[in-house]
Amino acid sequence: MTDRLRILAAALALLGIAIAGYLTYVHYAGITPVCEIAHGCEKVQTSEWSSLAGVPVALLGLVTYVAILACLFVPGEAARLASAALSLVGCGFSAYLTYRELFTIEAICIWCVASAITLTLLAVVTTVRVARDPAHRPPTPVAAP
Repeated sequence: MTDRLRILAAALALLGIAIAGYLTYVHYAGITPVCEIAHGCEKVQTSEWSSLAGVPVALLGLVTYVAILACLFVPGEAARLASAALSLVGCGFSAYLTYRELFTIEAICIWCVASAITLTLLAVVTTVRVARDPAHRPPTPVAAP
């Protein structure tokens, strides 16, 4: 089961890389993102919350997705925990940014929503993957003779 979870997590990380990669490209190319549904992408992408300490949030997302993907291909408990931790932190930061979109910027970026959903799913899958790891299971009690 953990192999299927790893494959699912890898697919989600690749989707996240595509989304964050596109938004990073949009940022550095100085172009308007394609935003057919919500029409708020440009407003969100140019807001004061689109960067953190001068680094575009899209680039931070891209680095996070790449790091999660890399962790998925490293064997061991530490890599499983790292992928879950990165996903959970990313999910929390994404929730904060979604809050800012809704209540401060008052615009929705469909790419950001897609990334938030992707990170949420990644957080669930990587956490379940850690929980299902045999190393985290309590030993089976042995019946007394």
